[in-house]
Amino acid sequence: MTQIAGKPGLMIAAPASGTGKTTVMLGLLRALRDRGLAVQPFKCGPDYIDPAFHLAASGRQSFNLDGWAMGRGLIGQLAGIAGDADLSIAEGSMGLYDGVLRSGAFSNGSSASIAREFGWPVVLVIDCSGQAQSAAATGLGFARLDPDLPFAGVILNRVASPRHESLLRAAFADLGMTVFGCLPRRHDLVLAERHLGLVQAVEHPSLEQAVQDYARMLADHVDLDALRAAAGARAGVPAHGRITPPAQHIALTRDEAFSFTYPHLLQGWRDAGAQISFSRPSPTKPRRRTQIWSGWRAAIPNCTRRASRPTGAFWTGCGALPKPARCMANAAAIWCWAAH
Repeated sequence: MTQIAGKPGLMIAAPASGTGKTTVMLGLLRALRDRGLAVQPFKCGPDYIDPAFHLAASGRQSFNLDGWAMGRGLIGQLAGIAGDADLSIAEGSMGLYDGVLRSGAFSNGSSASIAREFGWPVVLVIDCSGQAQSAAATGLGFARLDPDLPFAGVILNRVASPRHESLLRAAFADLGMTVFGCLPRRHDLVLAERHLGLVQAVEHPSLEQAVQDYARMLADHVDLDALRAAAGARAGVPAHGRITPPAQHIALTRDEAFSFTYPHLLQGWRDAGAQISFSRPSPTKPRRRTQIWSGWRAAIPNCTRRASRPTGAFWTGCGALPKPARCMANAAAIWCWAAH
């Protein structure tokens, strides 16, 4: 079993969804990139939307670290992709400690388990709307719940006024907690959402401008030097694992609907010698013994009317499964695709 030395990193997390951690993540990635740093982004969990935003902000492919679906060795191997970067930054999923009741391949899937494994200190993004000193109690509870979890400090979001900021900073100072910055409430800097989360990056009408705006806000209101200095890592993380391709010839559907495939799968398949081709869904029959994979479908109706009819097996993920399944009369098998 090989081990990686560990690249200094941070975990951008929050008490819950909807606190603005993606805004902080994108702004931080671009602000550090503008300073000439190579920053390797990661996303905790099976999220298929945020990694595309990470790519736009950092210029580097973002990889998922899913403690429930991936084994410890594979997670370590993926983290090693940051070897040529100056810094790793992971974005958490939901709340910092949120996961399932029972552990999966490595952990219960929480962002905390990933931060603990790699020794990445947590930067907690707290939505301070409608509260002042009480936000410090939230920060303190998250910092102390797990004594083994490295905790760097907080970024306070949606701060209403200078007076609001002074109340917040004083409360955290009394507890000896680091406040890296206070972000003002900005109703004009909000990414569009729908019921599955953010509107996908490829559909965002002005993504580059939004990322630039986030970067300026982070640079103006957050101590970037202190954040970089707070990054840490744990040495000797296990890193091993081999991804076996489902076939030597894999046809992957890709368009506005089928827009995401886990990048570590594609890389692993290629490393194992598999040939991968991309195309829009069409009625054309692929070569025999070709496996057809569809990407994840995100809230786009009627996107599978022209699904292919393969002579091999058909693999799909998430909401992409129902309609193609009814169309695959000639498929040898239909499987549901998971991250591992």
